[in-house]
Amino acid sequence: MSLAKPFIKWVGGKSQLLEEIREKYPSKIEKYCEPFVGGGAVLFDVLSKFQPKQVLINDINKELINTYSQIKNNCEKIIFHLSELQNVYKKHSQEKNKEFFYTKRTRYNELKVNCSETENLEKAVLFIFLNKTCFNGLYRVNSKGLFNVPFNNAKNPLFCDEENLRACSELLQNVEMKACDYKECKNFIDDKTFVYIDPPYRPLTQTAAFISYSENGFSDKEQIELGNFITEISNKGAMVVASNSDPKNTDKNDNFFDDLYSQFEIERVSASRMINSNAKKRGAINELLISNIASVF
Repeated sequence: MSLAKPFIKWVGGKSQLLEEIREKYPSKIEKYCEPFVGGGAVLFDVLSKFQPKQVLINDINKELINTYSQIKNNCEKIIFHLSELQNVYKKHSQEKNKEFFYTKRTRYNELKVNCSETENLEKAVLFIFLNKTCFNGLYRVNSKGLFNVPFNNAKNPLFCDEENLRACSELLQNVEMKACDYKECKNFIDDKTFVYIDPPYRPLTQTAAFISYSENGFSDKEQIELGNFITEISNKGAMVVASNSDPKNTDKNDNFFDDLYSQFEIERVSASRMINSNAKKRGAINELLISNIASVF
């Protein structure tokens, strides 16, 4: 099988924690589910290593799932159009590229509001282009659902990695895709399923809660509902690994997740904070890996 890596940058992407997450994999994965797929680092790792027979990925971000779908079904067209954008970008000055970025961002938002089936390919191409040319690869929308991340001034971004796009497409051929609430994955999950859950993280501070992937937030109420969902699928016999922020980075007395997941194994692992605009404030912090694998076997 092809080796593939995420075709987009994604805040909270798990490429840097793959080694720790791999230690939680069961010995065999025949059925796999990822209810918050995001950039797909764990997805592509699992697909490459285990070739599961049944796979379901989901994300509430419909534009993200559309992009996965277009890479699965229309990879060569994606490559063709991204190559055209790459060539135009290379020829422009930075000032022209900035103007080009905002023109494409406007077009993308037009498609978000009113897009026909035939325009889903264009929307996916623009999704990748904007991801590679916006600030830190953020995906943030305003209250109207419009993408509003600014230009990143990158001089030579690569947004048409032909080899990797083809590898991703090959691995996605057997993957079912949904764009809905994560709870809709419940019927797919059974005692043969390995589930990796990487939800929107609980912010460590009030000012850290700056990003919204959809028009809806993910508050402590939603975190508790997710905890109940994880308990429910665990009781069904599913093998579960979940990630989240560690509140003890900023408040050693904050036991929110320790209490919520008290029946699970909780491991604290080191990860780099990459999204702060001040480079001096980027550094290693702890994240949580929550698992029932030890209790299942």
